[in-house]
Amino acid sequence: MRNVSRIGLLVLLLGCRTDSYQGPPSDHFDGERFFQPGVEEHKGFLAVLRWRIFGDRTDWPDAVANVEQPALPESVQEGEVFVTFINHATLLIQLPGLNILTDPVWSDRVSPVSWAGPKRVRPPGLAFEKLPPIHAVLVSHNHYDHLDVPTLQRLSREHKATIIVPLGDKVWLEKEGIDRLQQVDWGHKQPLGAGVDMIFTPSQHWSARGLFDRNRSLWGSYLLQWAGKQIYFGGDTGYGPHFKAIQQAHGRIWLAMLPIGAYEPRWFMKQAHMNPEEAVQAHLDLQATRSLGIHYGSWQLTDEGIDEPVRALDAALHQHTLPKEVFEPAVVGRTYRYRLDDFTRGG
Repeated sequence: MRNVSRIGLLVLLLGCRTDSYQGPPSDHFDGERFFQPGVEEHKGFLAVLRWRIFGDRTDWPDAVANVEQPALPESVQEGEVFVTFINHATLLIQLPGLNILTDPVWSDRVSPVSWAGPKRVRPPGLAFEKLPPIHAVLVSHNHYDHLDVPTLQRLSREHKATIIVPLGDKVWLEKEGIDRLQQVDWGHKQPLGAGVDMIFTPSQHWSARGLFDRNRSLWGSYLLQWAGKQIYFGGDTGYGPHFKAIQQAHGRIWLAMLPIGAYEPRWFMKQAHMNPEEAVQAHLDLQATRSLGIHYGSWQLTDEGIDEPVRALDAALHQHTLPKEVFEPAVVGRTYRYRLDDFTRGG
């Protein structure tokens, strides 16, 4: 049995409360809180206590060096897309004439405070100063490992990027001095520019920045439609029927970025976080041509070892008799180059 981290619990209590969203009820909003249709609400604070008291946490190293260097293109040609894995759920997606960041986090800690909470063990795969001009930022939900206020402030100030967030996150982020915010609901579609359309699609998750704002904002995933192909960013999600629903509504996915980490113990994490076996099933549900595994290896958020997601993904692919190249665990710092007519890796 591991000791409860008093500092960790204090950090949770210190989490900020976001403003309540005001809007009409829908099939996933009851007028006060968002909910997952047909899914039991994610376990609450007492379950967190049980996990922290009785959990069997595998030790991670204090620091891990990156082994890859990004190979950003000088320009992106027609029919090309470059994806650089920066850390966790932060990816730089470069399409012809358009640079997109997903769930950008450059802070050392994913926490309400800078002095406690989960601390990164790997440096970002790309220094913030080396980013190309960012045109759009896609935020999946407001958990600290996906919505990092200091990073969004800097992107707003230095890149003048359009920052897209789920319903309920715009008002409080504006109070943090972040500009050019747009909040979206499931099913919202809009052009991002350069011939790319964005659709905000469901995921199976929840939201909170502290103990008193649970599910006051929405969560979700993103579909990018480009040159007749579809690129899917899963954000953070448990396994559920939404993957098949997205494929049936929008067609086969060309490239998917799916979470494979932060999944143990299953009794606590299963509803909100896929394990690698479930991620492979999501890959199949989406009829994805290729997938990249993300959301692992930078911050220890759950009990599994730092390399366990990679081993478990390999075993799941073997079980489904799928070749390894169809679903790779993304390597921090690596740039992946894809073309409309084939799949090759750059970097």
